[in-house]
Amino acid sequence: MAATATLNDALQIFGKLSAEDQDMMLEIARRQRIESWRKESAAYGRKAMALSRAGKLKSYTADELIARLSKQWEDPVE
Repeated sequence: MAATATLNDALQIFGKLSAEDQDMMLEIARRQRIESWRKESAAYGRKAMALSRAGKLKSYTADELIARLSKQWEDPVE
């Protein structure tokens, strides 16, 4: 079983690194987060395309979408 670290653990270790290593770690973390975001976005896109092909996703014109969004802002669901 792998050990898990808490955010506090990570911050304590981070604080012990040299400034150069902290900068490198921040850059690595930023790149990993971007890659995760890309994968999440691609998965969402694939799901949306599958729903669209299956006829389970309704398409709207830009004007229709703007009207629907405007209505939601005017009449929020409580």
